[in-house]
Amino acid sequence: MKFPLAILLLCPLLASAQLVVTVNQSKVVGQKAVVPLTFTNSFGEKVESARAVVFLLDEHGKMVGQSTKWVIGGSRDNRGLAPGATNAFHFVIEGVKPFATTKLTAKVSFNRVVLSGGKLADVAKDVSIIPAAK
Repeated sequence: MKFPLAILLLCPLLASAQLVVTVNQSKVVGQKAVVPLTFTNSFGEKVESARAVVFLLDEHGKMVGQSTKWVIGGSRDNRGLAPGATNAFHFVIEGVKPFATTKLTAKVSFNRVVLSGGKLADVAKDVSIIPAAK
């Protein structure tokens, strides 16, 4: 019963978001953590590039890793995200030593989203980040 209520509460937020990002459950192998992200472009134009930062937190809320990467575009090989398209990105974060726990939470924040023609999106209004279901 709680799940449908949560969806109804999120719908107004998702309706205004133009780039919807789902953060999937992270996987830890040794001193590397992989955080899968899924994107959906609801803009009427192409997302040329987007840069995000991921903070890995342990079960006590202490930061155990962090990285910033271009997750859409950012290079000649990565052509951006067309209107209506979806894509995935696997954010790999390497720790200086093996992680003490596999129960890590990823907090994702976008600091730059560039649309066609170099126009900047307002990341506070146009990006919606949905945490992984547990």
